[in-house]
Amino acid sequence: MNHIWTIARKELRSYFNSPLAYIFLDIFLVMGAWLFFQNYFLEGQVTMQRFFGFVPWIFLFLVPAITMRVWAEEKKLGTAEILLTMPVSDLAVVLGKFFGCFLFLALALLMTFMIPVIVAWSGPADFGVIFASYIGTLFLGASYIALGVWISAHTDNQIIAFILSIVVLFVFFIIGQPFVTLHVPGFVAPVFQFVSLGEHFNSIARGVIDSRDVLFYLSFIGFFLFLNVQQVLNRRFK
Repeated sequence: MNHIWTIARKELRSYFNSPLAYIFLDIFLVMGAWLFFQNYFLEGQVTMQRFFGFVPWIFLFLVPAITMRVWAEEKKLGTAEILLTMPVSDLAVVLGKFFGCFLFLALALLMTFMIPVIVAWSGPADFGVIFASYIGTLFLGASYIALGVWISAHTDNQIIAFILSIVVLFVFFIIGQPFVTLHVPGFVAPVFQFVSLGEHFNSIARGVIDSRDVLFYLSFIGFFLFLNVQQVLNRRFK
C-alpha cells in the first residue's frame, strides 16, 4: 500500500507541476456551471439531472487528457524503464497511476460542490438522487481512467493515446443507446446494453445504486487494470 500511495501522490503532484491541471479544472468547472445554469432558473425544476446528463460527455475529453501522459510520457522520456527496475510490483505501479488519475478527477468533481448548494438554496432538492449521481459519476470516471491508462501503455505518443481513448470510450458509452440497439439484431441488443458504460450510469443517476451496476463497473475497471498489468509485465520481461 505504501508503494501504491507513493506512486499515486507522484502522479497527482505531476499534474499540478504544470499549468495543464489548472487549465483542465477551469474548463471543466466553467463549462459545467455554464451548461447547467444557463437555463436552470428558467426551467423551474430543482434537480441536477441536466448536470449529470452532460458530465459524461465532458469526461470523454477530460479523462483522455488526464490519462494520455500516464505511460506515453514515461516511455517517451525513458523513465518507464527506470520505474520498472525499481523493487515495486507491477500491480502497485498500475494501481498507483490509476489512483493518481482518480484523485485528480475526484478533486474536479469535489470542486462542483457549489452547484448542489445553489440547487438546495433554490428549492427542496432530492439529495438522495444527487448523491447517487455523484457516485455513478465517480464509477464512470474510474472506468474511463482504467481504459485510458491501458491505452496510454501502448504508445509513446500522447496525442495518439488521447485520440484513441476518446474513440474507444465514446464507443463504450453509446453502444447501449437506443439509436444503436434499434439497428442491430435483437439478440445482440442486450449484450450492447450490458457492456455500455452509459446505460449503467443512467441507471445509477436515477437515484438507485443497484449492485449489478456497481459490480459491472468494478469488473470493467478490474479487467482493464489487469490488462495494464500484463502490458507492464511484458515490457519488463522484454
